Amino acid sequence: MMYKFQKAKKSKIKARIAIDGPSGSGKTFTALIAATSLAQGGKIAVIDTERGSASLYSDRFTFDVLELDKFSPATYTEAIGAAEKAGYSVIVIDSLSHAWEGEGGALEMVDDAAARSNSKNTYLAWRNVTPIHRRMVDTILQSTCHIVATMRSKTEYILETNSRGQTVPRKVGMAPIQRAGMEYEFTVVGNMDLDHRIVISKSRFEPLQDAVETKPTAAFFQPFVDWLNEGEIRQVETEQIKPSFSLDDLVAAFGEEEVKNANNGTMPETVNEIASVTKALMGQAS
Repeated sequence: MMYKFQKAKKSKIKARIAIDGPSGSGKTFTALIAATSLAQGGKIAVIDTERGSASLYSDRFTFDVLELDKFSPATYTEAIGAAEKAGYSVIVIDSLSHAWEGEGGALEMVDDAAARSNSKNTYLAWRNVTPIHRRMVDTILQSTCHIVATMRSKTEYILETNSRGQTVPRKVGMAPIQRAGMEYEFTVVGNMDLDHRIVISKSRFEPLQDAVETKPTAAFFQPFVDWLNEGEIRQVETEQIKPSFSLDDLVAAFGEEEVKNANNGTMPETVNEIASVTKALMGQAS
C-alpha cells in the first residue's frame, strides 16, 4: 500500500457538541439555543428521553420531537438514522445518559446478558454490548447532521460559606453519566452548573476554549458556527459508496448471522454499511 501525505486544509465540518450538568442546570434549553444557531434556518430534530422536557420550550424554539421510552444504544442509532433520512440539519439528543444507565441502556443490557449466561460474568457480557454502544458513538461522529447531546452529570454536595457566614450545602455536577471518556468524542464540551453557567472544558475552536458564560445566548455560539462553515466541502460528505450487492443478496449468499457479524452484531442499514459489509464478506470468500 502506498501512503501519500498532503498539505492539511481546513474543511467544513459538522458540530459535535456535548453539554453536561446536574438536573436543573439548563442543559436542554442551552442545547436548543446551540441547535438553533447551527440550523441556520434548517430543521431541528430532538430525540427526547426526558419525558417531554424539551417540548416545554416549544413556545421558544421550532423543532420536531421523537420521545423514546426504551434506551438501548441501538435505538439511538436508529433514531439518528431516521432524522438524517428525514432531512434534518441538527439533531439534539436529550439525553445521551439514558443510553448508558436508562431502561434498556448499556448497563442493563450487560446485567441481562450476564444473568442469562452460565458464568454470570458481566465482564464477558460486555463483548456483546460494547459493539452496539460503539456503533451508536460512530453514528454520532459520522452523522451528516450537526449533533448536540446533553448528558446528566453525577451529583455531589459540597459545603461552602454563604454571605451570612453560614455553612450550607451546594449541589455540583461531576463527571457525565456515560461511558468513561465519552466527552472526548465531541468537538466542544460544555459543563453547566445550577447558576446556568457554562464552562467550556474542551473545544477544537481555540477562541471558545475555557470560555465561561452565564445563560449563554445564540451570540455565544455564533463564532463557533462561523468557524464550522469555513473551508472546503469534504469529498467524503458528498460521495456515497455504491454497493455492488443489495442487503437481500448478502443474506442469501452468506446468511443473516454472517452479515450481522460483519457489521458489529447488527444488520446493516445505510448504503455505506452495506458496501462495507459487502467488501468484508467478499474478502473472506476470495
